[in-house]
Order: sequence, then structure tokens, then C-alpha cells
Amino acid sequence: MRLTDTGDLWWKTAVVYCLDLETFMDFNDDGVGDFEGLAHRVDYLAELGVTCLWLMPFYPTPGRDDGYDIIDFYGVDPRLGHHGDLVEVLRTAKDRGMRVIADLVVNHTSDQHPWFKQARSSRTNPYRDFYVWRDEIPKDAPTNVFPDQEDGVWQYDEKTEQYYLHNFYRHQPDLNLANPKVRDEIAKVMGFWMELGLSGFRVDAVPFLDQSDPNVDVHELLRSLRKYLTRRTGDAVLLGEVNLPYAEQYAYFGGEAADELTMQFDFVGMQRLYLSLARQDARPLAEALRERPVLAQENQWANFVRNHDELTLDKLSDAERQEVFEAFAPDEGMRVFDRGIRRRLPPMLAGDPRHVRMVYSLLFSLPGTPVIFYGEEIGMGENLDQAGRLAVRTPMQWNSGANGGFSRARARRLVAPVTPDGFGPAHVNAADQRTDPDSLLAFFEKLIRRYRASAEIGWGELTLIDSGVDAVLVHAVQGAEGRMIAVHNFSSDPQEVEFALPDGMGPSSELVELLRDGDVVADDRGRVALALDAFDHRWLRVHDGDDKRLS
Repeated sequence: MRLTDTGDLWWKTAVVYCLDLETFMDFNDDGVGDFEGLAHRVDYLAELGVTCLWLMPFYPTPGRDDGYDIIDFYGVDPRLGHHGDLVEVLRTAKDRGMRVIADLVVNHTSDQHPWFKQARSSRTNPYRDFYVWRDEIPKDAPTNVFPDQEDGVWQYDEKTEQYYLHNFYRHQPDLNLANPKVRDEIAKVMGFWMELGLSGFRVDAVPFLDQSDPNVDVHELLRSLRKYLTRRTGDAVLLGEVNLPYAEQYAYFGGEAADELTMQFDFVGMQRLYLSLARQDARPLAEALRERPVLAQENQWANFVRNHDELTLDKLSDAERQEVFEAFAPDEGMRVFDRGIRRRLPPMLAGDPRHVRMVYSLLFSLPGTPVIFYGEEIGMGENLDQAGRLAVRTPMQWNSGANGGFSRARARRLVAPVTPDGFGPAHVNAADQRTDPDSLLAFFEKLIRRYRASAEIGWGELTLIDSGVDAVLVHAVQGAEGRMIAVHNFSSDPQEVEFALPDGMGPSSELVELLRDGDVVADDRGRVALALDAFDHRWLRVHDGDDKRLS
């Protein structure tokens, strides 16, 4: 399966913005965010430069896992609105040039889902085989995803006297993906939401789809879903959550065939980024970028700094993970599952605007598609009084007023309390930053404009350049769309660097600054010298001779 029209690959140069309806904007003042609230904030997202909204689960749920415990794959949770409200958001987003994708959670359902209620009613019920049952716990049972919450992946059901599989919480029984009827249901769910106007899905927890069952070929499943998606809408996307080493991740793209997941998050690169930040040494990230597989045109890496879960560090060694913990989560309460951090970036970097901006400059300059989590654009913090992952899922801070402008309900009725002082609404909010040309929000808007005008970041090839300084990462992206060099200083000290332009960029090239005024000229040997401030960041558009590309 090959796509030849580059218009079908809109996601190659997209800006993806992840948000949770519950905590984004409350329109009816019941303390819970909703689709009407989102509809009234689409213009804000359009002005920011977002081109694709990723909606976290909005389906009916008992709410025991922030919406990932679903009781109706075809519904809208009534707290958030109804299908008409969703369609209005889709229409408004389309009018502003934005696409919308949503979470596809097919690993499991809630134990309150009608399928599971039927399945546990008797061993002969037609829905029994929609889930995975065993008479005894297998000896080689894997560890649960939440080892501090669950002591295994098998739960005994007293009524039918069998164990059911749950890789996640016990109230989330795993679907039996070896059952063709279950797979048909998944396709119907995808078709339903695409018909309403979704442009694809973020596929949750992909590696757990195999269920350690030899009867489940997860790659065959993904190929079938991709084919179905392409038949229904040729330009739809499957963005996969695959936290595995690069070699294993590559297989989930479909290898050279590129016929499985369209995009995948770069978890390895993200974790190496934090190790580099902790050490003020660019080499760990550079090593990851060298190892990152080169993908087919039909595939793409999704780059991110922070997502809606814990900041997982499970692909680092024990010693490396401890380094990052000591730098950014020194208190035990800042950590979760013995593998991750439940904080946002600005508090981890002590609120230093130079450091924060360097990281986001890097995010948007790396080959791939940037994904941001709501509130990152204004520098929101976390609320460590909230349990686990909920620490980073606090209400969006729209202004400095009560509840940060998220809702006019009383504070005790809010779905989650706002971030406390320090990074709370009085200090961090969108309204104040919209009128401040030096704000983080204004910086994000500039980054996104430059990223959108630099198509080579999404389409071009990566070249790592030796800066001669361990703390400084220099990389080039170049292709038919243009050529750019990015320079990032991970150190709190100024640095002097000199580097050679890579092949294809000739001597005496003019390098035009994209994030500040001025330009740089390479010498007649094709070498560039730069003086960098602490946590400095530079984007340089490469021009040769009479090259008149828009800079």
C-alpha cells in the first residue's frame, strides 16, 4: 500500500494538540469541560497554529481511569455534551483548517460495558468470547502496567469461576482480539467516527494488543485496520503509542512495506532528551537520533516533550533513570510506578524561560511532527496533590480569574482543582500572554509559524553535525523543500562552537536566522562559528548564491 499524492500525507507537517475535554473549557458551568467549551476555543487554537486536534477519550465512562474505561464506543459522555456538539466542533475545526483525531482504545473495555456484563453472566453467553478467560493463572503471566495498583493481570470472577485478563486495571477487562467478531466491532467503531468527520485515531497502548496470545497477530491486525482506514478515507492517520526500542518500533510501522501504523511517538528520543537535560550534555539525545530508523515516506515520527500520562523513563538504565529523578523529581511524591515523573516541564526546569524555550525550539526543529499537550504553550505546571497521572491533567488556565477562567462553577465542583500558586492562573494564563510579545505563548506562535514554513522538517533528512562541544546539539534537515540547521545549547554556560556545513551545503553559504534578526555567513571552507548564550537556540535557513526561498 503506497500513497503517491503528498496531499494525502497532511500529517507530515502537522502541529498536533492533545487535550482532555473534561479539563479544557467548561461552557455550561457545571465544573466539567465540554464540547461547547472547546468549540468556543477553536479560534484560540487556530491562532496558535494548531492543525490537528487530538481528543482524549470522550466516550461514556464510569470515570475510574480518566475516560479510558469505556462503556460505549459509539457514544459521547453526557457530561461532555452529545453527538451534535461534537459535530459542531468538527465543523468549526474544519472551517479553521484543522483536522481532528481521537483516542482508539481497543485493548479493553470497562467492566460496566454491556459486552462484559453479558460475558460474565454465564460461560455460554454469546459475548463470553469477547474477552479472555482461563481456568487457572498461567505460570508466565506478565507484570501489570500499574504494578503499584494491581498485583497481576488475571482477576477471578466468582460467578463463572474463571479468571479474566486485564493488562491494565482489574475494572478494565481485555478484549479478545483473536475473536473475528471483536475485530469486526473495532472496524465498525472506526467507520462510525470517520463518517462523522474524524481524520484518524491515536491508538492506545499498541504493544499490549498481542495479549501474549499466539492466536493474536498484532501486525496482521494493524495491517487490516490500516487497509480499512485507507479504503474509507485515503488520508486518515493511525498514530500509535508504542513504547519499545527502535528496532521493535520499526516493525509496527510495517517495516519497508509501511502498511501498519502511520505514525509513532518517539519514546526513546523523548527519554534520551531528559537524560541530556539532566546532564546538560547533548550526547544522549544525539545517540538516540543516530539510532532512530529512517522511515518510508508514508510514515512519520511524532516528537513530544510531555504527554498526558506519566513521563516514563523505562527505556533508560536504572542508573540513568536515577540521574533524571535526582535532577527533576527529587521527591518520591513526584514519581510514579517506579519508572516515571508526574510533573510538567517548566517546574522541572525551575521556571527558567531560557531553558524552557530551548527545549521547545528543539521539539519543533527535529525531523518529524510535533505533538503538544494542552497548556504547554503557556507553561502550565502540575498539581502534585492529585493522584498519579492526574497531577498533569489540571484545568486549562485561560485567565487570572477564579478557576483560571476554566469554569464559573464553585471550586469544589470542578472536575479537578486548578494548579496551585507558583504556576497557577495568577502567574500563568493565556489571556495575559496573548498581549505580551515576550511571552511563552508568543514564542510558541513564532515556532509554529517557522515550522510550518519549513516543510523540510517534516519531509527532509536528518544530519547530525559535530559541534565539538558536548553540550551543544547541531543538526541539519534538508530536502527538496529547503535546508535548515538548528543549534541548541543544553548548558547553563555560554559556549563557543565551530562546525562544518554538511554535504549539499556549499562554502560561503548565507545562513539566515529564523528566530531572531540577523544572519551568519559560512567561511570559504564551509565552516560556521557561533557564540551561544546559556540555553541558546538558533534556527538557520541555508541560502546559496541566488537562492530566493522565503526565509
